[in-house]
Amino acid sequence: MGFKDKLKNFVSPIEESEEIEFDADEVEALSDYEKPVKNSAKLPTDTKMILFEPRTFEEAEDIARYLKDKRAAVVNLHRLQRDYAQRTIDFLTGVVFALDGSIQKIGHNVILCTPRTIGVQGEISLGNEDE
Repeated sequence: MGFKDKLKNFVSPIEESEEIEFDADEVEALSDYEKPVKNSAKLPTDTKMILFEPRTFEEAEDIARYLKDKRAAVVNLHRLQRDYAQRTIDFLTGVVFALDGSIQKIGHNVILCTPRTIGVQGEISLGNEDE
């Protein structure tokens, strides 16, 4: 046994015959957070993203319906007055919270709303540190 092997056994003394095995029930019981992340290129073929550009606050209900149907929504709020845009964001934040999804700003007056079934990786830098 060389010096490297002795050092390796000192730092992490695991015998080679020691293996951790899980049966099918234990693997199934792992939570979503413990399961390995799947390649995002293998999304289901029925995954849909809807683009919205609401002109009234009432159109937020339509966005909520799509989120309930497990579809992601990109919402461009440029055409709404500032007060209505804020009300829309507040409403959609509640919808996303109820669906255990996520909401994030991806541009000036543009948000991405996703249900729990659709994961989002990465972040978009908006250039301003105070936003």
